[in-house]
Amino acid sequence: MDDELWDLLDAAGTPIGRTHRRGDPTFPEGLFHIVASVCVVRGDGLVLLTRRAAVKDWALTWEFPAGSALTGETSAQAAVRELHEETGILVGTSDLRLVGRLTERTALFDVYIARVDGDPVLALDPAEVCESAWVPFAEALRRGAAGEMAGPWTPRLEQLGDRLAALVRA
Repeated sequence: MDDELWDLLDAAGTPIGRTHRRGDPTFPEGLFHIVASVCVVRGDGLVLLTRRAAVKDWALTWEFPAGSALTGETSAQAAVRELHEETGILVGTSDLRLVGRLTERTALFDVYIARVDGDPVLALDPAEVCESAWVPFAEALRRGAAGEMAGPWTPRLEQLGDRLAALVRA
Protein backbone atom coordinates (compact mmCIF):
# COMPACT_ATOMS: atom_id res chain seq x y z
CA MET A 1 0.00 0.00 0.00
CA ASP A 2 1.58 3.25 -1.14
CA ASP A 3 -0.15 5.42 1.46
CA GLU A 4 2.00 3.98 4.26
CA LEU A 5 4.13 6.50 6.14
CA TRP A 6 7.35 5.41 7.81
CA ASP A 7 9.36 7.25 10.44
CA LEU A 8 12.84 8.14 9.20
CA LEU A 9 15.69 7.22 11.54
CA ASP A 10 19.40 7.79 11.77
CA ALA A 11 21.84 4.86 11.72
CA ALA A 12 21.47 4.46 15.50
CA GLY A 13 17.71 3.98 15.12
CA THR A 14 16.74 7.37 16.50
CA PRO A 15 13.75 9.04 14.80
CA ILE A 16 14.72 12.32 13.15
CA GLY A 17 11.21 13.82 13.09
CA ARG A 18 10.55 13.22 9.38
CA THR A 19 8.55 10.60 7.50
CA HIS A 20 8.79 8.86 4.15
CA ARG A 21 5.84 7.68 2.07
CA ARG A 22 6.18 4.12 0.83
CA GLY A 23 6.66 4.08 -2.92
CA ASP A 24 8.15 7.57 -3.16
CA PRO A 25 10.99 7.17 -5.66
CA THR A 26 13.81 8.69 -3.62
CA PHE A 27 14.63 7.45 -0.16
CA PRO A 28 16.80 9.95 1.73
CA GLU A 29 20.48 8.95 1.60
CA GLY A 30 21.91 7.87 4.96
CA LEU A 31 18.52 7.45 6.62
CA PHE A 32 16.53 4.33 7.42
CA HIS A 33 13.12 2.95 8.35
CA ILE A 34 12.32 -0.06 10.54
CA VAL A 35 11.42 -3.41 9.04
CA ALA A 36 10.55 -6.19 11.48
CA SER A 37 10.28 -9.93 10.97
CA VAL A 38 9.13 -12.80 13.17
CA CYS A 39 10.35 -16.38 13.16
CA VAL A 40 7.41 -18.21 14.76
CA VAL A 41 8.31 -21.47 16.50
CA ARG A 42 5.76 -24.10 17.50
CA GLY A 43 6.22 -26.37 20.51
CA ASP A 44 7.42 -29.17 18.20
CA GLY A 45 10.28 -26.94 17.01
CA LEU A 46 8.93 -26.26 13.51
CA VAL A 47 9.12 -22.69 12.18
CA LEU A 48 6.63 -20.86 9.99
CA LEU A 49 7.63 -19.83 6.48
CA THR A 50 5.31 -17.86 4.24
CA ARG A 51 5.42 -17.65 0.46
CA ARG A 52 5.07 -14.18 -1.02
CA ALA A 53 2.03 -13.50 -3.20
CA ALA A 54 2.55 -13.46 -6.98
CA VAL A 55 1.89 -9.70 -7.17
CA LYS A 56 4.68 -8.77 -4.73
CA ASP A 57 8.35 -8.19 -5.41
CA TRP A 58 10.30 -11.41 -4.86
CA ALA A 59 7.08 -13.13 -5.96
CA LEU A 60 6.50 -16.74 -4.89
CA THR A 61 9.64 -16.90 -2.74
CA TRP A 62 9.69 -17.88 0.93
CA GLU A 63 10.39 -15.73 3.98
CA PHE A 64 9.60 -15.24 7.63
CA PRO A 65 6.62 -12.87 7.98
CA ALA A 66 7.89 -9.27 7.88
CA GLY A 67 6.97 -5.70 7.14
CA SER A 68 7.71 -2.04 7.70
CA ALA A 69 6.90 -0.15 10.88
CA LEU A 70 4.30 2.55 10.35
CA THR A 71 4.77 6.06 11.73
CA GLY A 72 4.62 5.95 15.52
CA GLU A 73 5.11 2.18 15.80
CA THR A 74 7.98 0.52 17.58
CA SER A 75 9.79 -2.33 15.89
CA ALA A 76 8.09 -4.86 18.18
CA GLN A 77 4.65 -3.36 17.55
CA ALA A 78 5.26 -3.57 13.80
CA ALA A 79 6.39 -7.19 14.12
CA VAL A 80 3.21 -8.12 16.02
CA ARG A 81 0.96 -6.25 13.54
CA GLU A 82 2.63 -7.66 10.42
CA LEU A 83 2.56 -11.23 11.76
CA HIS A 84 -1.14 -10.91 12.55
CA GLU A 85 -2.01 -9.23 9.22
CA GLU A 86 -0.13 -11.78 7.12
CA THR A 87 -0.88 -15.00 9.02
CA GLY A 88 -3.63 -14.41 11.58
CA ILE A 89 -1.26 -15.37 14.43
CA LEU A 90 -1.58 -13.01 17.36
CA VAL A 91 1.29 -12.63 19.81
CA GLY A 92 2.10 -9.78 22.15
CA THR A 93 5.23 -7.64 22.12
CA SER A 94 6.25 -9.38 25.35
CA ASP A 95 6.25 -12.70 23.44
CA LEU A 96 8.98 -11.45 21.09
CA ARG A 97 12.68 -11.98 21.62
CA LEU A 98 15.03 -9.89 19.49
CA VAL A 99 17.46 -12.06 17.57
CA GLY A 100 19.33 -9.13 16.03
CA ARG A 101 19.28 -5.99 13.92
CA LEU A 102 20.84 -5.70 10.47
CA THR A 103 21.58 -2.45 8.71
CA GLU A 104 20.45 -2.65 5.09
CA ARG A 105 20.47 0.03 2.39
CA THR A 106 17.31 1.82 3.56
CA ALA A 107 16.20 -0.32 6.50
CA LEU A 108 17.13 -1.27 10.00
CA PHE A 109 15.93 -4.88 9.80
CA ASP A 110 14.96 -6.49 13.11
CA VAL A 111 14.48 -10.24 13.41
CA TYR A 112 12.46 -11.61 16.32
CA ILE A 113 11.54 -15.07 17.48
CA ALA A 114 8.17 -15.90 19.05
CA ARG A 115 7.00 -19.22 20.45
CA VAL A 116 3.40 -20.32 20.06
CA ASP A 117 1.45 -23.18 21.58
CA GLY A 118 -0.06 -26.00 19.57
CA ASP A 119 -0.68 -25.73 15.85
CA PRO A 120 -2.13 -22.24 15.29
CA VAL A 121 -4.89 -21.87 12.73
CA LEU A 122 -3.56 -19.60 10.02
CA ALA A 123 -5.56 -16.93 8.18
CA LEU A 124 -3.26 -15.95 5.31
CA ASP A 125 -3.74 -12.54 3.69
CA PRO A 126 -3.90 -13.39 -0.04
CA ALA A 127 -2.57 -9.94 -0.98
CA GLU A 128 0.62 -10.75 0.94
CA VAL A 129 0.95 -14.53 1.22
CA CYS A 130 -0.06 -17.37 -1.10
CA GLU A 131 1.14 -20.35 0.94
CA SER A 132 2.66 -21.29 4.27
CA ALA A 133 4.67 -24.18 5.66
CA TRP A 134 5.79 -25.33 9.10
CA VAL A 135 9.31 -26.68 8.58
CA PRO A 136 12.42 -27.54 10.57
CA PHE A 137 14.73 -24.51 10.79
CA ALA A 138 17.31 -26.42 8.73
CA GLU A 139 14.77 -26.40 5.86
CA ALA A 140 14.60 -22.60 6.01
CA LEU A 141 18.39 -22.51 5.71
CA ARG A 142 18.26 -25.02 2.83
CA ARG A 143 15.67 -22.90 1.01
CA GLY A 144 17.86 -19.85 1.53
CA ALA A 145 20.91 -21.60 0.12
CA ALA A 146 18.86 -22.91 -2.83
CA GLY A 147 17.58 -19.44 -3.75
CA GLU A 148 14.00 -20.26 -2.73
CA MET A 149 13.86 -17.55 -0.05
CA ALA A 150 13.29 -13.92 -1.06
CA GLY A 151 16.66 -12.48 -2.13
CA PRO A 152 17.22 -10.23 0.89
CA TRP A 153 16.98 -13.27 3.16
CA THR A 154 20.26 -14.73 1.88
CA PRO A 155 22.49 -12.18 3.67
CA ARG A 156 20.10 -12.04 6.64
CA LEU A 157 20.40 -15.78 7.20
CA GLU A 158 24.15 -15.65 6.66
CA GLN A 159 24.47 -13.03 9.40
CA LEU A 160 21.81 -14.15 11.89
CA GLY A 161 21.17 -17.80 10.99
CA ASP A 162 23.40 -19.33 13.68
CA ARG A 163 21.93 -17.17 16.45
CA LEU A 164 18.41 -17.79 15.16
CA ALA A 165 19.03 -21.55 14.99
CA ALA A 166 20.28 -21.57 18.58
CA LEU A 167 17.19 -19.68 19.78
CA VAL A 168 14.85 -22.00 17.83
CA ARG A 169 16.47 -24.98 19.59
CA ALA A 170 16.47 -23.31 23.05
